[in-house]
Amino acid sequence: MPSSIHNSLLGLTLQELTNLVLESNQPAYRAQQLFDALYHQRTEDLDQISTLPREYRTRLGEQGWGVGMPRITRKFESRDGTVRYLVEMADGETVETVWMPEGDDGESGDGSEAGDEIESGTPTATWRRTTICVSSQVGCAVNCRFCLTALLGVKRNLEAGEIVGQVAAVLREQRVEPPAQRVNLVFMGMGEPFLNYENFMKAVRLLVEGVGIPESRMTVSTAGIVPRIHDFGRESVRPKLAISLNGPNDELRSAVMPLNRKWNLRDLMAAAREFPLRARERLTFEYVLLAGVNDAPGHAREVAELVRGIRAKVNLIALNPGPELPYQTPEQERVFAFQRILVGAGIPAFIRRPRGRDIFAACGQLKRTVEIEFAE
Repeated sequence: MPSSIHNSLLGLTLQELTNLVLESNQPAYRAQQLFDALYHQRTEDLDQISTLPREYRTRLGEQGWGVGMPRITRKFESRDGTVRYLVEMADGETVETVWMPEGDDGESGDGSEAGDEIESGTPTATWRRTTICVSSQVGCAVNCRFCLTALLGVKRNLEAGEIVGQVAAVLREQRVEPPAQRVNLVFMGMGEPFLNYENFMKAVRLLVEGVGIPESRMTVSTAGIVPRIHDFGRESVRPKLAISLNGPNDELRSAVMPLNRKWNLRDLMAAAREFPLRARERLTFEYVLLAGVNDAPGHAREVAELVRGIRAKVNLIALNPGPELPYQTPEQERVFAFQRILVGAGIPAFIRRPRGRDIFAACGQLKRTVEIEFAE
């Protein structure tokens, strides 16, 4: 990995910045100036940090330091207002980040899926809130069979600054200023956040402390990395938790999510039941419905039994189609029937309307389509 990534100021904590300025015999308050410029002002270049003396900015550059803001190289705009960004890192690797105006499920701040509930209205040009879907890895190692990103494999983890940088770059491009304007974050883009746990958690803290997005407006989705679910429950600052279920029993779940062979449903559901929920907080279980595979009434009844007794809701997502996927999208009535069974069993269940499907920005569609576009 090029040294430029390690010389990025973006991703350093206030304490790390303090150590840096003190090593250069600068007063400690320079660290706060740097911190504000990086995270609150989202400055792109050292020369733009006017609060720092020119001599010190020059010295930082000579030492190989730079801001390290990722660069937006392409954008795709959907009819529904969703924007899919191709974001390039310092080493040339790219990830995708999605902007979804009106893209959460209400005043709770629980943006637990990249889409609106099916009953909600069409987004308007004047948005009251937005959701940014953030990537944590270049590619993904989990290999869920219904996800286009899985076809890439995994190339590397993103650094904390690269995770924060996606948010900062999109906020700059959209001219949005949290916390004055409501922004939700969902860590549901490319990659499995819990396989890049330390960088992901460092990014969360920087987004809270520096960018100004409260943890209550963040949700992270995991395919079921059980040891990290336990670690996550012990964090003092953490987003809400969503768990990708996608199968009501081990046989089916292993078929669509091979990760289940390492951490099966017994272990996963035990971790879910032990997870320390805060006041008014609920777990989210995400369930992608695949026609003729996991969408039968009997499967819904199995899901209800799995989730029973947990303070949770289930988000139902009809498969978002894409090239090279071996599954089909179920009929809408079959999706409604699945929901009715869960609700009848006392399980809150919501059908998610996909956002940005026409630009391949919906759940499970990221990145692979760009690879195909450049190959053609």
